[in-house]
Amino acid sequence: ARTFHHSRYRISEVPHQAEPVPHPQTRNRPAPVLGPLHAVIDQILADDEHAPPKQRHTAMRVFRRLGTEHGYTGCHGQVQRYLREHRGRHRETFIPLAHPPGQRLEADFGHIHVDFPAGRCLIPFLVTVWSYSNYPFVLALPSERTEAILAGMVAAFEFLGTVPREVWWDNPKTVAKLILRGRQRELHPRYAALASHYAFDPRFCLPAHGQEKPDAESTVKAVRKRFATPVPSVADLDTLNDRFRRLRLAEQDRIVESLAGPFRIADRFAAERAVAGGLPQRPFDPCIERPAVAVDKYQTVAFEGDRYSVPRDYAYSVVTVKGHVDRVVIVAGGQVVASHRRHYERCAPVLDPLHYVIAPGRRPAALDHAPVFRDWDLPERILALGATFEERSGARAGTRQFIRVLELLNAHPQVRVERAIADCAAAAALGVE
Repeated sequence: ARTFHHSRYRISEVPHQAEPVPHPQTRNRPAPVLGPLHAVIDQILADDEHAPPKQRHTAMRVFRRLGTEHGYTGCHGQVQRYLREHRGRHRETFIPLAHPPGQRLEADFGHIHVDFPAGRCLIPFLVTVWSYSNYPFVLALPSERTEAILAGMVAAFEFLGTVPREVWWDNPKTVAKLILRGRQRELHPRYAALASHYAFDPRFCLPAHGQEKPDAESTVKAVRKRFATPVPSVADLDTLNDRFRRLRLAEQDRIVESLAGPFRIADRFAAERAVAGGLPQRPFDPCIERPAVAVDKYQTVAFEGDRYSVPRDYAYSVVTVKGHVDRVVIVAGGQVVASHRRHYERCAPVLDPLHYVIAPGRRPAALDHAPVFRDWDLPERILALGATFEERSGARAGTRQFIRVLELLNAHPQVRVERAIADCAAAAALGVE
């Protein structure tokens, strides 16, 4: 009955007839009310092809326009059925594609919820997939900014040990700053530097054509269903990436069903690695740079809404700030002068107490009133030394002596200073000199 579009009762009568083969029921029924308006509907749908996707006609909108502008008195169902048949005849079809080994890598971002000790968070993850072998790489990142993309791409190349000829993205502004004519793009300078360093061709899908990189789109869905269901519970982002690493290594033995027949991912990826490009001798520095940043009177520089401290020698000077995905590095004269953990939320200035230990020599009271010193997590042995100096020489003189000891931390490791204090105490010569 389903095949020939007849009822079951009609089918049960067929074997008793002379020709026990029912003819398919035709659906070309006359439409005396809507029929004269078919040309009007076709024109509306033709105009929709040039309209924005979110401003195209629905069946209800077409029905109302026919009633208002053309006096249509029929029902909404007739309009809905005609539109369904019309759109079915005009649906987009696709050509099966097969990319050569080592040619194409597709990249995209997805999001999953993860349970951390502090609660459930939505975490972005980067996906790269080789189009020939379907070998995926998945890496959870703290953001989707340019520096995160650079770090993820560098990690993918180093993990796989090879570089494709082409890398395909959608059109995120962190990679393509401006969409020009056709497939031409104005690249982000740092992404252009990444492409130059690894010698791959940066390619992009047409706007609103995500189907041009189907492997990355399907892998994002697979990560949500296969790797992140149920919701993973981990201690931190590094633990989550360790889990992703084990899962992507296990993917090598997976069998993929394709139009050309089933294949094993590891076998095809071996063919890709044989013809793809190799890694350069030096790794790429995955960061964004802010040159010519002025240091203010508080020995801090601004970067992405936060302020990070530098040593006193570089106050009022101009430095370069490098923003990595996990840290902020400050460079002056070609040398790294400060390094801090990266903060993504606006917070109090990120200060290193060692950058300020020279200043209390002239302003001893700052040791008690400056938060950078009050919140300094010093070992108990060093703190006890300060109390000993104050008890022996008085508050003001003892504080100055303690500051001289703290200044040693600029030139020596903390462990070495602690050992020197212990040796002096053991020799009964616990003095600042």
